Amino acid sequence: MAPGSSNHIKLVQQFASVAHGTQWRKFADEPYINHPVRVMEICAAYSKDEAVLAAALLHDVIEDTTTSSTDIQGFLDGFMPREQSLKITQLVIELTDVYVKENYPSWNRRKRKQQESIRMSTVSADAQTIKYADILDNLGDIMNAGDEFATKYVYECRSLLQYMRNGNASLRNRVNDAIKNALSLLKGDTGAENGRR
Repeated sequence: MAPGSSNHIKLVQQFASVAHGTQWRKFADEPYINHPVRVMEICAAYSKDEAVLAAALLHDVIEDTTTSSTDIQGFLDGFMPREQSLKITQLVIELTDVYVKENYPSWNRRKRKQQESIRMSTVSADAQTIKYADILDNLGDIMNAGDEFATKYVYECRSLLQYMRNGNASLRNRVNDAIKNALSLLKGDTGAENGRR
């Protein structure tokens, strides 16, 4: 079965697309929905669990839209067994950042990211697998962000990955390699920039 080919996955993708609406990717000139679709496709190479694929499509919906976990649950209950819809909703909740600036305005980015990494170490293996795919897709776009932010982001991903050890091992290794490659490219770019000064 091709990624996203089941009727359930198609319905979830439509829901995610409507939820993200006209959002645009910050560092890639494309509609936001393209990112969760790619995350789902990456996950599909490592898992055939429909709940994982659906949650991959929905992984940013609570965090980045006005859609709530109750909205997701109600939507999913309309066409799938309750056990499945609960699993998907729980995965999306696990993948939603808790330590965000709005919730912790007095904390700096480093402290928030550190606490989020610790929290992510406790989420399910399926949620970690989806997060690995999320990191992998984001790494491709973040290299367009400029060296300073890209470097900070890649180091944050490396730290997060050190905490998350329970997801799919093959995908984790792939992400680890991508982080190493990104850091190597960034160090090379930084060195070239320094050499021109």
